[in-house]
Amino acid sequence: MPQSSVENIQLVVRIIAQTSIDNEKYFTELDGIVGDGDFGISLASGFSVILEQWDTLDHSSGESFLLGCAKIISRNIGGTSGSIWRAAFRNAGKSISGKEMLTSEDVVTMFRSVADGIMDRGGANLGDKTLLDALVPAVDAFEKTIKNGGNTQQAIDTAAEAAREQAEASKAWVAKRGRASYTGERSKDTYDPGAVAVATMAENVATAWAKS
Repeated sequence: MPQSSVENIQLVVRIIAQTSIDNEKYFTELDGIVGDGDFGISLASGFSVILEQWDTLDHSSGESFLLGCAKIISRNIGGTSGSIWRAAFRNAGKSISGKEMLTSEDVVTMFRSVADGIMDRGGANLGDKTLLDALVPAVDAFEKTIKNGGNTQQAIDTAAEAAREQAEASKAWVAKRGRASYTGERSKDTYDPGAVAVATMAENVATAWAKS
């Protein structure tokens, strides 16, 4: 496991960024079925800049690092995706302001703030068939595992499992937000690219954490 909270956060962000880049085509194809068809491209373009500018970011604290990522995202990911991912990183950074080391409770609070930021900025709720339908259950699972005495790896593993389970479950739903919602019943039996992205990111973080 990395030795400090900053290193932990850096690990997670690097995995999220690399997952976005590696799955650019896949996420775009999913979005192209009933959506705008640009989700994967937008995500990859923004997170690739984070990796390119990695050494120029302020790594002195988790807060400063995450807020720096938020600024890059706001400049390089357009549309709704840009605004919600910026809100996610900004809320995450603000939630750990002044904290050098994070407790498990701090991490739960940070994840909750990410979900809240996305919900507030995007206007979506659970059940609308968005990335929240994978993210919120993942946070719930993480928190439950920690409260039941599980360690960080176990919490991340259960979070990843919950995210994937709900990404799969939401395939049967009718989309209520975004371009996909305009297609009505046609959006049934299609994956939400945001939910799939969250599940894939969570799984990759779980794998990387186990190796760190």
